[in-house]
Amino acid sequence: MSLVYVFCADGFEEVEGLTAVDLLRRAEFDVKTVSIMGRKTVTGSHQITIETDILFEDLQETADLLVLPGGLPGTDYLREHEGLAELLKKQYQNNGWIAAICAAPSVFAGLGFLENRKATSYPGCVDSSQCGSYVEEPVAVDGHVVTSRGVGTAIAFALQLIEELKSKEKADQIASSILYR
Repeated sequence: MSLVYVFCADGFEEVEGLTAVDLLRRAEFDVKTVSIMGRKTVTGSHQITIETDILFEDLQETADLLVLPGGLPGTDYLREHEGLAELLKKQYQNNGWIAAICAAPSVFAGLGFLENRKATSYPGCVDSSQCGSYVEEPVAVDGHVVTSRGVGTAIAFALQLIEELKSKEKADQIASSILYR
């Protein structure tokens, strides 16, 4: 079973983070929500409070996929977290899967992960000078890097992650089970 970490910070976009958690769990991934705030309770950008599964400081296993939801100021907290930056760099250098949606692809851009890659984001968060090719598609996949645009693409984003890490058949099965498409 593939291990996935979804990183949460105060001000994260709840729909983006929790849609990924929900659909990946339906696809039988071992998904852990991870707080980078030093406490398990995190409040999203729309004042929805969740209790995460684990604190960043307590991570011990290497994950198959690292997911960054967008939202503000959540993305700013993700960008400023040195431990997360180091974990992302290690994952990227080892060709491990990384994914970000909405404003969060800007974290990848800041780390240089989008150079010479096709990418997308919420409008204005990443531009063509920060990546090989900026596209306005719901989801962009280039190698082991997946980016997406925002709340309206959260289901497509999660399904693409399932397709990349498991299979198109499993993604289609989950899509059908939630009456998507």
